[in-house]
Amino acid sequence: MHHILIVEDEPIIRSALRRLLERNNYQVKEAGSVQEAQEQHDISSFDLIISDLRLPGAPGTEMIKLAEPRPVLIMTSYASLRSAVDSMRLGAIDYIAKPFDHDEMLQTVARIIADHQQPTADSTDAGLDDAEQINSDNSDIGIIGSSAAMQALYSKIRKVAPTDSNVLIQGESGTGKELVARALHNLSNRAKAPMISVNCAAIPETLIESELFGHEKGAFTGAVSARTGLVEAAHGGTLFLDEIGELPLEAQARLLRVLQEGEIRRVGSVQSQKVDVRLVAATHRDLKGLSKTGGFREDLYYRLHVIALHIPALRDREKDVLEIAEILLERQRIRMNKEPMSFTESAKQALQKYTWPGNVRELENSLERAVILCEGHQVTTELMGIDVDLAAQTEPVEAPEVAAPAAPEAEVEVESEVAASGLSLEDYFQHFVLEHQEHMTETDLARKLGISRKCLWERRQRFGIPRSKGPSTS
Repeated sequence: MHHILIVEDEPIIRSALRRLLERNNYQVKEAGSVQEAQEQHDISSFDLIISDLRLPGAPGTEMIKLAEPRPVLIMTSYASLRSAVDSMRLGAIDYIAKPFDHDEMLQTVARIIADHQQPTADSTDAGLDDAEQINSDNSDIGIIGSSAAMQALYSKIRKVAPTDSNVLIQGESGTGKELVARALHNLSNRAKAPMISVNCAAIPETLIESELFGHEKGAFTGAVSARTGLVEAAHGGTLFLDEIGELPLEAQARLLRVLQEGEIRRVGSVQSQKVDVRLVAATHRDLKGLSKTGGFREDLYYRLHVIALHIPALRDREKDVLEIAEILLERQRIRMNKEPMSFTESAKQALQKYTWPGNVRELENSLERAVILCEGHQVTTELMGIDVDLAAQTEPVEAPEVAAPAAPEAEVEVESEVAASGLSLEDYFQHFVLEHQEHMTETDLARKLGISRKCLWERRQRFGIPRSKGPSTS
């Protein structure tokens, strides 16, 4: 069992995180400050330290020196994101923004521990390391799968990684675009510098230029101090822009300057400064088609499209699905401290027959569900919760499309309703869809929520909300 130390001065957050980790079979200790961590615990006995950035007394970054060579994961609020990036320069293994998603925290913890686990010949508690050894021929890539399509992808990654060329990663949602970006970074000459990951769709449009390029004090209302942008924070390393098709046109123009001139200018500044970053971008959208309709800058598209890597959908990866499923099943059962499990023959057939519209992400969620519900050693089709017959009759995924922008009044209305309800955005989404899907089409639901139909489908997959048998979804 892996040992984790939480250093967090807010008792509610500390307690909630402890319960989350203990439910997932980690042994957890806690402290309210760096000083308390030193006085009450043997820091060398932990596999991972999770520390808040802002603590009474010494900052959380002090734990990096105290814990060395053990990994330190920094937690930070959205407002102090750049400080977290700075902490990575000081040696933190990664950072996670608060309030964090539980699944994201668990995945991050599992990945860090797996990366730092020392494998032994007779170890039975290696968890993720055991799974990685199954695919040892591609251990430098860090992606599971041995199909011909994936072998071709691995070959391209190895050829492209040592260069500084821009890379555009294309593939459906859930195929593992960030894993490919991380492989490109880890196999490059920039591996010791930061890799900064930015989801362009997750940052409000009004803030994205400031987030990416930084701003000067007084550049706009609320800019009480100057801030470093995420592009600048990636200096010397790799900048990964996920969902780049969602980047506003004005921000695209600024990004083009970074690629052409190797420099940025903070919002509100008249001075430019040089930056050295390798850009890796990813999208599930048709950027070339968007550039023809004015939704994406054509000159930026060709700058990004120096090298294009396409990740095949899971349904197109021959028998990879069984290899991936067996490894993910082992990961989940070890994480939940359950006895060894295997698939029934009918479950194996179902895994290969199902079209997996949510790709590897959906497969992982299905297996997590199966392990939780399984009371024996056999995983059945029913435990995985997949409808093979229904999947065979429907299109596996919607084709990439240029989503019409949501009406401003829809966005304002949703924001006001969320504020009035007191719910988080995720809770509001689930509540709204479940309440209205019987009498609203998918198009109407998306329009009311101020999102595209594609985004609505992806969120259904994420939260496990099936489509209802109400009005037509066309």
